[in-house]
Amino acid sequence: MSRARGHLRAALHLEAVSPRGATARTAARRELSARPAPLKPGMEYQDAVRTLNTLQTNASYLEQMKSQQGDPQTKLEAMELYLARSGLQVEDLDRLNIIHVTGTKGKGSTCAFTERILRSYGLKTGFFSSPHLVQVRERIRINGQPISRELFTKHFWRLYQRLEETKDSKSCVSMPAYFRFLTLMAFHVFLQEKVDLAVVEVGIGGAYDCTNIIRKPVVCGVSSLGIDHTRLLGDTVEKIAWQKGGIFKHGVPAFTVPQPDGPLAVLKERAEQISCPLYLCPQLEALEEGGPPLTLGLEGEHQRSNAALALQLAHCWLQQKDHRGIGQLMATRPSLLQQLPLAPVFQPTSHMRQGLRDTEWPGRSQVLRRGHLTWYLDGAHTSSSMQACVRWFRQALHRGERRGSSPEVRVLLFNSTGDRDPAALLKLLQPCQFDYAVFCPNLTEVSSTGNADQQNFTVTLDQVLLRCLEHQQHWRRLDEEQAGPDFWSAPSPEPGGPASLRLAPCPPHTHSSGSLVFSCISHALQWITQGRDPVFQPPSPPQGFLAHPVAGSGANVLREAAAIHVLVTGSLHLVGGVLKLLEPSLSQ
Repeated sequence: MSRARGHLRAALHLEAVSPRGATARTAARRELSARPAPLKPGMEYQDAVRTLNTLQTNASYLEQMKSQQGDPQTKLEAMELYLARSGLQVEDLDRLNIIHVTGTKGKGSTCAFTERILRSYGLKTGFFSSPHLVQVRERIRINGQPISRELFTKHFWRLYQRLEETKDSKSCVSMPAYFRFLTLMAFHVFLQEKVDLAVVEVGIGGAYDCTNIIRKPVVCGVSSLGIDHTRLLGDTVEKIAWQKGGIFKHGVPAFTVPQPDGPLAVLKERAEQISCPLYLCPQLEALEEGGPPLTLGLEGEHQRSNAALALQLAHCWLQQKDHRGIGQLMATRPSLLQQLPLAPVFQPTSHMRQGLRDTEWPGRSQVLRRGHLTWYLDGAHTSSSMQACVRWFRQALHRGERRGSSPEVRVLLFNSTGDRDPAALLKLLQPCQFDYAVFCPNLTEVSSTGNADQQNFTVTLDQVLLRCLEHQQHWRRLDEEQAGPDFWSAPSPEPGGPASLRLAPCPPHTHSSGSLVFSCISHALQWITQGRDPVFQPPSPPQGFLAHPVAGSGANVLREAAAIHVLVTGSLHLVGGVLKLLEPSLSQ
């Protein structure tokens, strides 16, 4: 770790030699570690977001929950009190006709499919999801679109003022944490905007998630289960299944996709305990029989499971609301797993087909083609979701690679946060045979002063860069295991050298890859694109950007390549930062 700290000191030297100078370094560290005082109501959108950021972010809230002892049920009771202080009662949420969805993998995509299907019926939809990619208002959507800056600002200050006015004088905590506040705000927005239904994605877990103050959803869904947030939810899939099954409600239909026997048995037991009718979704192929294949707006074989669940959720919602045109029932089949009854097999309607085809969900199995560059963006951050990401990437790569003698370059851009196992994720990525592996924090720029949506008060620049250096070390070890002993030694940082990256050369081997660490996403993209992306055209790179010989030679390779294929993965926040730079319209 002493070498890593030496590299970190050199990387931090970037701010001293860049045009911003030492002042930028100080400002960047302050933005990452300090909390500004709340601003008065009536300010602009960015002021509202900065004030929201003074509440705890989801990452900070996670750490708080992990360290706390006691009955987690009290957290739900606290959420109900916040709801009452905001001017609503739990019963008011019944008017939202909620579809409540949890799971480890694909719950966001399932929600996106479900919302788009029901919107194709002419219904006015609300959609609450997390995290956001570029702007926080993406978390609260009306008819598929993030609420406007004006609507966000209005509802934020209205809720903020209400909670300030109703705080207990004996308590020093007047505001809920970041995610709780946004959950409350979503409920208020949906009620004020008079949506016909709201699709609500669980934040973490289910049983004690703050969205679980919902008492009477119309239908519930559980997407594919796996290992994630183990310190909070448990270290086995069965324990995690118990948490996810906590959203089941008495008499409310629920659906799940095929799961391993252990967690499926837990879900069944949870449902039986409260008399919740739980059904197993048939494969999408069963719904395609007798009609043309279904076309999905989201790429990847794993999205078929999410689409199958979404069809059942939408079909059930329409049925519960006595809506016409819900699809003709086909012959019912027995469940092969014998643990749960099989959900109905029906012929998808034209509205359902249109909804599936038109679904958009940025940052998940997303491809952007820009001249010589092709960007593959997927926020996979668990082992199972990374396996799905690798399958999708290799298939997409096979379809997209050009047949010719000109060289094509594969680049990995990766970051991982929280309690995930980066070594396990990186090992799964090895078969992709990248020419370069690039690591950077989830920071669009070294300083996020001008953009409140990108601010993060839970970590320091030192911490996130050290984490990236650890990722680089994991990658080097994996390369060495594949290629044999590493006879090269990493160069020690030189005074005045290239501070924006640390390069660890790998042994000469057909499938070995150079690895680099950059201090922010913008600098990483500058090196990867070499000015060849027609949209991303940043100012001149910092001084010493290509001073390292291998970095310089890599830049030459990228400039001369017939095609550059870039996979961005490991963190939805990283994907969001990349999208912010590649798609400026998302920031409007």
